[in-house]
Amino acid sequence: MMVKVLHNGSCSKSNAVLEYLDENGVPFEIINIVEDPLSILEIKTVLKKLNQSVFHMIRKTDKLYMEKYADKNYSEEEWIKILSENPSLIQRPILIKGSVAMLGRPIENVKFFIEK
Repeated sequence: MMVKVLHNGSCSKSNAVLEYLDENGVPFEIINIVEDPLSILEIKTVLKKLNQSVFHMIRKTDKLYMEKYADKNYSEEEWIKILSENPSLIQRPILIKGSVAMLGRPIENVKFFIEK
């Protein structure tokens, strides 16, 4: 089954997962979330597949998060809008296989995910 990878090319973890998939012959499609940001609906769909709240999807180590959002108390809906406008704040990579998704770190989780 084709794995979709929500990817940011400047992220070493994201690049490592693509390399792992390639080396192991796993067919994948790259969705570059920086060049082609996810819409609000797409983010909601990914969250449903992750079976997580939006707070699990936020990169809390990101410089933009630290400077602009760390001390704020936004609702889930507000965060979804913020992530759609600031794709660098989305954890990556996120792997999607059919109706399920997972955060692609650590790499051991990816191995388990693609073998299921």
